[in-house]
Amino acid sequence: EELFTPNSPHILLGLNGAEIIANGSGSHHQLRKLNQRLDLINSATAKGGGCYLYANQQGCDGDRLYYDGCAMISTNGKIIAQGKQFSVSDIEVVVGVVDLSDIRSYRAATASRGRQASTAPPVPIVEVKFCMTGCSEAPSRAIPATILTPEQEIAYGPACWMWDYLRRSGGGGYFLPLSGGADSSSTAALVGSMCQLVVQAIEEKDETALADVQRVVRDSKFVPKTSQELAKRIFHTTYMGTKNSSSETRNRAKQLAKEIGAYHLDISIDDVVGSLVNLFTTITGKTPKFKVHGGTNNENLALQNIQARLRMVISYLLAQLLPWVRGQEGFLLVLGSANVDEALRGYMTKYDCSSADLNPIGGICKGDLKRFLVWASTNLGYPSLASVVKAPPTAELEPITKDYKQNDEEDMGMTYEELGYFGKLRKVERCGPVTMFEKLRHLWSHLPVQTVADKVRRFFFYYSINRHKMTVITPSYHAENYSPDDNRFDLRQFLYNARWPRQFATIARRVKELTASEKKSKI
Repeated sequence: EELFTPNSPHILLGLNGAEIIANGSGSHHQLRKLNQRLDLINSATAKGGGCYLYANQQGCDGDRLYYDGCAMISTNGKIIAQGKQFSVSDIEVVVGVVDLSDIRSYRAATASRGRQASTAPPVPIVEVKFCMTGCSEAPSRAIPATILTPEQEIAYGPACWMWDYLRRSGGGGYFLPLSGGADSSSTAALVGSMCQLVVQAIEEKDETALADVQRVVRDSKFVPKTSQELAKRIFHTTYMGTKNSSSETRNRAKQLAKEIGAYHLDISIDDVVGSLVNLFTTITGKTPKFKVHGGTNNENLALQNIQARLRMVISYLLAQLLPWVRGQEGFLLVLGSANVDEALRGYMTKYDCSSADLNPIGGICKGDLKRFLVWASTNLGYPSLASVVKAPPTAELEPITKDYKQNDEEDMGMTYEELGYFGKLRKVERCGPVTMFEKLRHLWSHLPVQTVADKVRRFFFYYSINRHKMTVITPSYHAENYSPDDNRFDLRQFLYNARWPRQFATIARRVKELTASEKKSKI
């Protein structure tokens, strides 16, 4: 925390002559945050000289946060030692050798530092007896900092978080409703990455990792040789198709499960869906229809929600009983696959497959997930992900006809790219409707101001009517500051005036003013 404050304590300590500053930190992971952390640490020792020892927590601490380790040592503005950012091991020790005379020489070369040090408030000095390393040790040389790409961070951060969660929860593995779409495929790939990291740790003689695996699978003799062998024991997937599902998504789900090594089922839930519709007809005497068959929007949405909610119920049934079916003990934890953009827009059914025990991608935007899938298709060894990326996003909850095929972005009335802008402006830059419109009319200068206004109004309308869904959203891995997850990061009311009368009226007035001004400038 001290690195991120305006008047950081290391400044005063350095001016008082402290040559080695130690920071036992608790800094959680966010995508691209390590870049900032490295800049701050190197800047701390570059300005005033010194050796900065940075240690950080590592692992899941029992909630949505993952602490990404990456202990490091910086001397006079350069990294001389750096640990791993992601690991399934509990402890990592980073060692470096520093010549303190280099620090004194570095500081003496800056006259302005000497003047500031002479007027700095004193800090208490405690005499401690300790021994320095002998002169026989050569000082550590500067090394290039290791900074992972966002795709690598997505691959390893949630994977380590899920492993910590699994080994501490007492569960016997994970269950995932695998639809063959980008979101559930991303979650599946992350479980595959988790298995790869665990097997790698076992190969490196990590006895704790092996003991954890044997405890999870309830087999003291089990030693996985490959990630697929481990996945076969702890990862269960099911494609829950209906007559609205396509053969493309079914085949993608089957192929991906095979590449990962998961225990996979392919089932149809049409009979269960039909039973619920028949029950409704028996109760009311009416039969709802999809809009492509002449039904109303309410009928259409209700029929979609039946399918979605049944998948959640079936998921928990299978998670509880599949270990028994396979002659194993324990239970499975259910994984969800709703991304941060869909949560922000509320583009999900309450208590559908977005409802689970935990969600590794719930804090990651669609754009980052698609880039991750491209990366994972080659770097994780799951080539079928390449075809997942190319497929248009669709829920496959409505009948497919020659004239109509459901599309997520058309259903939402906005693109995933636009949702990324809305999310960052709403949360990170703290914009309401009017301020967001003013910023976006410059960012989207290629669009007419009326179009920008319509998009902003549409977003805030759906955000406000769907905010209640965030009160029961599945706990997600925290990866972005603009996550709308209703916890410490986004504590907001869940009842809004969806008409936003004052704000929307102000936007309408500004559109008139800007349009009139634009017409005058053309005369």
